[in-house]
Amino acid sequence: MDKSIDSLKYNFGRVRTGRANPHILDAIKVDYYGVPTPITQLAGVKVPEASMLVIEPWDKSSLRNIEKAIRMSDLGITPSNDGHSIRLPFPQPTEERRRELARDCKQLAEEARISIRNARKDANRAIDRDEELSEDMQAAEKKRVQKLTDEYVGMVDDLLKQKTAEVMEI
Repeated sequence: MDKSIDSLKYNFGRVRTGRANPHILDAIKVDYYGVPTPITQLAGVKVPEASMLVIEPWDKSSLRNIEKAIRMSDLGITPSNDGHSIRLPFPQPTEERRRELARDCKQLAEEARISIRNARKDANRAIDRDEELSEDMQAAEKKRVQKLTDEYVGMVDDLLKQKTAEVMEI
């Protein structure tokens, strides 16, 4: 269940909201001397203002490759290269786009809920297979698992509420 929450936080971090978020670059790999390498291992990523990311490569020869990888990704952001760094301006999303992003967040949250419920199902199966537990103990353990499940689903709902508010913010 913890992994589901961690995965949801990671996925929410990759949702573009109009604010500059360095985690949006996590999935982008750059061809660095024939090895696909994450941008964060090739450059420093700074957030000088709320709607701008600046990528400063440690090896200036990788600047073009980083720019190319960003252009080839599905970020929808056009990088600008000044010879020393790459700037990524984050335009404010339109109302329609914000609603679409909120819908995507709801889908990610539902996937996390399903994952948590699958963990509950696995735990309940393990309780049923444990022959050392009496029926009363099994029922108590299942009740405890359900309480834990409800807690984690509540966490998902809270995270979704926060992210939806962030996405819908102008």
